[in-house]
Amino acid sequence: MTTTGAVARREQILATAAELFAERGFHGVSVADLGAACGISGPALYKHFGSKDAVLAEMLVAISEELLAEGRQRVGSADDAADAVRRLVDFHVDFALGRPALIVVQDRDWASLPDDARERVRGLQRAYVDLWAAQLRTVDPGLDLDASRAAAHATFGLLNSTPHSARVPAERMRGLLAGMALRSLGADSAT
Repeated sequence: MTTTGAVARREQILATAAELFAERGFHGVSVADLGAACGISGPALYKHFGSKDAVLAEMLVAISEELLAEGRQRVGSADDAADAVRRLVDFHVDFALGRPALIVVQDRDWASLPDDARERVRGLQRAYVDLWAAQLRTVDPGLDLDASRAAAHATFGLLNSTPHSARVPAERMRGLLAGMALRSLGADSAT
């Protein structure tokens, strides 16, 4: 398998694992189950990942890195803080609607993460929260750091509810979630 093929296989394994872990839980999926779902033997999985724990770790570290990197890009291309908040909300809504399995895995299987990966994810998540908090404090200078972080976490709670609440078509849900988030954050003017 070429390097590009190996990368594609790793991505396939991660995507498949996210769906299986979300459906059955991390401990409810064996290496053989994961391999079979990917069209390879369980032991062949070890050519790509050292363990099932490594799959979970890469999955959650990678999505945390992606959220932070894209969040920074959205803020960097915004006209002002309110625009940055709108861009962050739009991005996070797209993430929540497009990748609900990762939200379920993060919530349910957090304790199964190896310690080093858990610390890495925590650090990335703190940076993502602080990225939001900085924009929220600019939009509403009356917010202190703790309140702006709490507002970011509350918004994530709303947006990350999609695995349980997305009962309407995606486009309608997108508008509903974005509107609710923006109104609660005081960034709905000029939308």
